[in-house]
Amino acid sequence: MRMRILVTGSHGYIGSVLAPILAGAGHDVVGLDTCFYRGCDFGDELATIATVQRDVRDVTAADFEGFDAVVHLAALSNDPIGDLNEQWTYDINLDATLRVARAAKEAGVGRFVFASSCSMYGASGTDDLLDESAPLQPLTAYAESKVRAEEGLAALGDDGFAIVSMRNATVYGVSPRLRLDIVLNNLAGWAHTTGRVRLLSDGRSWRPLVHVRDLSRVAVAMLEAPDELVAGEAFNVGSADQNYLVRDLAEMLAEVTGCEVEFASDASPDPRSYRVDFSKLARALPSFAFEWDARGGSEELVNAYRAVPLTTELFEGRRYVRLRQLRHLLDDGELGDGLRWADGASA
Repeated sequence: MRMRILVTGSHGYIGSVLAPILAGAGHDVVGLDTCFYRGCDFGDELATIATVQRDVRDVTAADFEGFDAVVHLAALSNDPIGDLNEQWTYDINLDATLRVARAAKEAGVGRFVFASSCSMYGASGTDDLLDESAPLQPLTAYAESKVRAEEGLAALGDDGFAIVSMRNATVYGVSPRLRLDIVLNNLAGWAHTTGRVRLLSDGRSWRPLVHVRDLSRVAVAMLEAPDELVAGEAFNVGSADQNYLVRDLAEMLAEVTGCEVEFASDASPDPRSYRVDFSKLARALPSFAFEWDARGGSEELVNAYRAVPLTTELFEGRRYVRLRQLRHLLDDGELGDGLRWADGASA
C-alpha cells in the first residue's frame, strides 16, 4: 500500500539515503529538517525530496496532517555533541521526540518509526550477545536521551498509533551527507588521507555495525509490516555477523587499503562495548537479507573517497564532522542560544 510518509532529519546522514529509498519503494515522501548541515554534501548525488524546513522543537499537529507514517530520525547525533551542551541533546533527542510523536498522533498518523540506538547498552561488561531485554546502561547524554525517549514513546502507543523503535547498530557507508565521526567511515578516512589506519582507543571494545542502505531497507520493512508484528516493539537493527572488535575493523581496512594500523599515543580503553543479538529482527523479517558487511563497506568508502575526492583538508575540516559544523555555526553567530538559528533565520 502506498503511504504518505514524513521523514524528520531528512537532510542528515541516514535521512538523505532513506528518503529516496522510500520514494523508490513507491511511497509519497516529504522531509522535515532544520538544515544544520546544508552544504555539507559529499559528491553530487543528493536526491531532491520535498522538504519542510522546521525545527522539531517547534512542530505542531498541522505539520503531520495527511500523513500515514512518520520516520523520526532528527537528533543531535553522537556522544561528543552531548559534551558540547548536554541540555541541547535532551531538548532535541528527548523532549522534541515526544513532541513530534504527540503531534503525529493528534494528526491521525498511524505508524511512528523511531531511530533509537544500540548505544543504550553502554558498558555491557560482557562478551555475551545482548537482546532487547538486556539491561540498558547508557554512558552518555546521547544514549540516555534514547533510553528515555523510548520510555516516553511507549506510553503514547495504542491501537491507532503503532510505535516501533529501531535500536540501530553503528552505521557506516557512503551517504550524500557523509559523516566521518563514526567508526568505520572515520578509519577509512584515516587510511585514505594519511596512509595509516589510526585508532584513538585500544580497539578492544565491541561494536555492532549496519550499512546505511541496509538500515534504510529495514525502516521500509518496519513501515510496511502489519501492526501486530511490530507495534510497541523495539528491535536491534543489524545482522548477526556484524559484531566487530574495533581493532579487527582496523585490520580489515589495512587489508583492503594496504595501510598499516597505528595507535594514537594516548590510546586507551573505550568503556562503550557491547555485542548485540539481532535474532528478534530476523524472526520478524524472515525474508529480509542484509546486503552489506564491513569489508564491502570499507571498499565502498575507500573507492568513494578516491572518486570525490576526500582531501586531507576536508577530512580535517568541519563539513563531515557534526560537532565541528555546529561549532562553526555557533562561532559565526548563525546559531544562537539553544542551538537555534539566530534572529529566526532559517539557514
